[in-house]
Amino acid sequence: MALHAHLSPLSVTDYLDGELRSQVRHEYVAGRVFAMAGASEAHNLIAGNLYTALRAHLRGGGCRTFMSDMKVRVEKLQAFYYPDVLVTCDPADSEQYHKSHPCLIVEVLSPATETTDRREKLLAYQVLDSLKEYVLVTQDRMQVEVYRRDGAGGWWVDTYTGDEGIRLESVGITLSMASLYEMQ
Repeated sequence: MALHAHLSPLSVTDYLDGELRSQVRHEYVAGRVFAMAGASEAHNLIAGNLYTALRAHLRGGGCRTFMSDMKVRVEKLQAFYYPDVLVTCDPADSEQYHKSHPCLIVEVLSPATETTDRREKLLAYQVLDSLKEYVLVTQDRMQVEVYRRDGAGGWWVDTYTGDEGIRLESVGITLSMASLYEMQ
């Protein structure tokens, strides 16, 4: 015999309250919550290298850099995501547990999240008017994709491989592949 159960969407308030008490992080999309997978050593080191470089570069200015425990709110889609690294330069972006106006978002790809990062999050993040760049970093080989918004609101992707520098125009920095992929 089949069990019949009604699925009620979770409110944003209940989601945010639950995240404060939860030992597992969850992303939120239109009233539904999805548990986050853990990260590998390479994933963690790459994200840490990027965070460290961005934090040092932006220190003392009006921009702030955050790592994986800070949510991004995509209000138009009723969604909250946990990117690996984000930068916001908007002084009005003052919520303590989420940011709504990032200029840069970075995801380090992993087998469990790559499809979501390339499809769902790419489309969701592009809805954010403040977002200038969305970066996907492959962890098992040196490849970085930088999706950039142009002046007309269109999006372009630049793919970096090998020894070339990765230019992040949104925050005015060029990173070397070697520093990004340093595993020591």
